[in-house]
Amino acid sequence: MATDRTNPDPRTRLVEAAIRLLAAEGPSEVKARSVSSEAGLSTMGVYTHFGGVPELLQAVADEGFERQAGIFARVADTDDPMTDLCAMALACRDFAKTNAHLYDLMFGLSINGRYSPSRGSPAPESRERSAAFNTSYGFLRGQCQRLVETNCVREIDPDRLATQLWSALHGFIMLELGGYFAAVTDPAAEVLVPMCVNLIVGLGADPVRANASAARTLDGWPGLPATGTGRQRGRKSTR
Repeated sequence: MATDRTNPDPRTRLVEAAIRLLAAEGPSEVKARSVSSEAGLSTMGVYTHFGGVPELLQAVADEGFERQAGIFARVADTDDPMTDLCAMALACRDFAKTNAHLYDLMFGLSINGRYSPSRGSPAPESRERSAAFNTSYGFLRGQCQRLVETNCVREIDPDRLATQLWSALHGFIMLELGGYFAAVTDPAAEVLVPMCVNLIVGLGADPVRANASAARTLDGWPGLPATGTGRQRGRKSTR
């Protein structure tokens, strides 16, 4: 994604510039001066339009969740909630691999957590409660609700199920981004999707049906839907 310096909205230009710097250089380059320069604006633009770098990075994180939600909306579209759930897991994994630094920032892992609004203040408006996060999370919760309503799993609060699945998915993604599955030939097929199946079966899903749904997902998975997010040129270690 190239920064459009002709966009009349300076907030959009600054957010896009920050995402571009994240992708190309890593979080160490996301500073008021470098972002403003990339956007073709004065340094004061960050403070005028956001209040500071922490607020800018919250806007960047929210943009990440909005893009993630857009991807979820494109993959969850069959009559089998277990197939759709596996597809969402694969889409989330692909999104994270394609936008590794952005994904880190979305979950407060970049820049040593200094700009995470969920740390360092007594009563923050946490990232988990932002409208953008809720939109993205809502797709996962919706699939979990379908699992319950179609009796694929036993009666359980969809929110409880969604948080369990999100936790497992996020853990897998962080391990893969950290290079811990280097010895695994196909982490998605050998780790991620079986993990989803095991969780669903543990909640009462029929093992044969769950494995069949997973196999259909893997056989038909086309890769990350096109959304214009752009592919990163590298992911420098920040840990």
